Amino acid sequence: MKLNKKYAALVLAAFTTTATFAKTKVVTTIFPEYDWVLNIAGEKINEIDITLLLDNGVDLHSYQPSVKDIAKISTADIFIYVGGESDDWVKDVLRTSHNKKLKTINLLETLGERVKEEEIVEGMQLEDEDEDEEETEYDEHVWLSLRNTQILCSTICEALCSVNPTNALTYKANLTSYNARLSALDAEYTKACKDAKFNTLLFGDRFPLRYLTDDYGLKYYAAFAGCSAETEASFKTIAFLSSKVDELGLKSVCKIESGDGKIARTIIQSSKAKDASIVTFNSMQAVTKSDIKKGATYLGTMQSNLEALKKALGSN
Repeated sequence: MKLNKKYAALVLAAFTTTATFAKTKVVTTIFPEYDWVLNIAGEKINEIDITLLLDNGVDLHSYQPSVKDIAKISTADIFIYVGGESDDWVKDVLRTSHNKKLKTINLLETLGERVKEEEIVEGMQLEDEDEDEEETEYDEHVWLSLRNTQILCSTICEALCSVNPTNALTYKANLTSYNARLSALDAEYTKACKDAKFNTLLFGDRFPLRYLTDDYGLKYYAAFAGCSAETEASFKTIAFLSSKVDELGLKSVCKIESGDGKIARTIIQSSKAKDASIVTFNSMQAVTKSDIKKGATYLGTMQSNLEALKKALGSN
C-alpha cells in the first residue's frame, strides 16, 4: 500500500519521541487503537507520546507484558485495551499502579450491551468437549465492526480532550472527519452485501468477524471460534464444512491472515468445488511496527477486507 503523505507525517511524528514539552502519554495494546489515536490527534500527534505494546507480531491471545510494558502503562495518561479474556493481565497491572490520574479505556466496557458472547455455530470444532461448562466468554474482536469503531473513537476523543483541553477543538474536528470516513466505508459494505450472490461466509480457520457479519446480516460457518487455540480440524468438522460448500454453491473458502490455509485447502479438496478460491481477511491482531511504517492503516485494512468480502460473497 502506498503511504499517504499526510499519514506518513503522522507516523513519523508518532515514532519521534524528542520534545521540549511534556507530551500526553498514550499506551495502546493493539494496532486499531493505535491508529485511531493517530487519526484523532491528527496534526497534534507530535504532542502525544504513543506506544503500541503489540508491535512485533505477537497475537493478542498470547501476549504477556514485559516489565518495560508495565512501566509504560504505569506512567501513562491514557491506557487503551480490549478488555476480554486475553487481557486478564491488565487487572493485576492496574491494581498495583499508583498512577491515580491514569485514564483507562476498556473497549468491551465502552461498548456495553453491543458486546456479544463467544458463539459456537453448527459444525464448529469444540475445545475441551469433555470439560464442564465454564463461565461465559465474550468475543473480543469488536474493532472489526466499523460501527463499533465510531463509538470507540468518540470515547478516545473524550479522553484526549480531558487530558489536553487546549487541543480539544482539533481532536473533535478530526473525530468528525474520521467518523465520516468510517460511515462512508460502512455504506460500501452495506451495498456489497445487498448486491451479493451469497449471504454466507465459510471459514477454514478461526472466525473473528462475528461483529462484521452481524452488522450486515450475514451468516457464517467456521472451523473454530474466534479466540480458539486449535489449529487442527477433525474429520467431522472438515466433512461438515465441505458439505456446506456444496450445499450453498460457494465459490470461496476463507481464512485469516495468520492462517496457513491448510484447512481451507482440505475443505475445498473434500468438496465438489475443486476450483474454489481461498480468500484472506485481515483481523489486525498482529500488525507490526514495520507494517505501520509501510503504510498499514485501520481504514486501509478494512477497505481490503471489503474487497475480500466482495469476492467471497460474489458481489457485483
